[in-house]
Amino acid sequence: MSGRTQLMWDEAVTGYDFGPDHPMDPVRLALTRRLVDAFGLDREMDVVAAKAAGESTLRLVHREDYVEAVKAASVDPRAADMSYGLGTMDDPAFAGMHEVSALIAGQSVGAAEAVWRGDVSHAVNFAGGLHHAMPGGASGFCIYNDASLAIARLLELGAERVAYIDVDVHHGDGVQAAFWEDPRVLTISLHEHPRTLFPQTGWPEETGADGAEGSAVNVALPAGTGDAGWLRAFHSVVPELIADFRPQVLVTQHGADTHFEDPLAHLAVSLDAQRAVQVACHELAHEHAEGRWIALGGGGYAVVDVVPRSWTHLVAIAAGREIAPDAVIPEGWRQEVFARTRQLAPARMTDGRWPVAWKSWEDGYDPADRLDQAIVATRRAVFPLRGLLA
Repeated sequence: MSGRTQLMWDEAVTGYDFGPDHPMDPVRLALTRRLVDAFGLDREMDVVAAKAAGESTLRLVHREDYVEAVKAASVDPRAADMSYGLGTMDDPAFAGMHEVSALIAGQSVGAAEAVWRGDVSHAVNFAGGLHHAMPGGASGFCIYNDASLAIARLLELGAERVAYIDVDVHHGDGVQAAFWEDPRVLTISLHEHPRTLFPQTGWPEETGADGAEGSAVNVALPAGTGDAGWLRAFHSVVPELIADFRPQVLVTQHGADTHFEDPLAHLAVSLDAQRAVQVACHELAHEHAEGRWIALGGGGYAVVDVVPRSWTHLVAIAAGREIAPDAVIPEGWRQEVFARTRQLAPARMTDGRWPVAWKSWEDGYDPADRLDQAIVATRRAVFPLRGLLA
């Protein structure tokens, strides 16, 4: 297997644009790409534009009638069929929607193919991670579920065990739904509790269908969870499950909307903690999946201050060229931010909380603590199904 990393990028993905008043501003993608270049990371990896996912690929996950509905709305947005989640406030229809959504999906599928073939060890598509799209409908700013399509392509190519880790603040419901009945895929989602956040799913009791019990894992975190709790929850659940499952490939989704500045959610995580989880996922891929790692973006609506820095760290980690948490951001990028957005850009690469301290589960837990209650709920729901001690 090659030790190289592949960055999936086509400038046309910035056409995934729901309009000027929508929180998913594609400037976050453009600014991330420019920050990657500003640190010279583009010279440390292969930058590849994959072809758009074709209809046969899309149908690995999505129903044919839904794909046809997206294509129709793409030609005439006014004719969008809301019964498929199209033309809604969350997912407004726009011209060319099918083409750009299929292009983003194609980058994730291309990443999966390259990693499975052994052309590269790691592949990153930060434009991807659109984890809410369902087989038969759009949802939560997501038209086609590129994460599910990448996993489905891996299975089609012969993978027998694929692990998916989702650390977006929102539940990875679309990926869970796609593989609910498939024990070959282990989906793990850490997210804000469904009582307080869309999509109101991801309860610890959601553990997979009959015949795939224990293949879905959900850690529902209390609103307000910060760095120490977030990392404690991750390390109390994820590494043990990944070690037991022994995936051949690790697919991870790194929505940046867990951040304390994100306007759409209620966790209080810093860039330093996000970076720590990115490092942990990289290590898990090498420890348990022979280094095969496909890393995706996801949510994130602090489009200047948070998303570009978080995903540039992700690219750097995948490339084996980690950026120091206290690194100064190149002035040229900061000037470009102001020119594009009239916002002042951050000066350093994290929030100054490195190294982030957290308490290991092995050191004991507090049954009265809400965060520990969430961890216990997940472990009790899933671990016995996998033959592990809760």
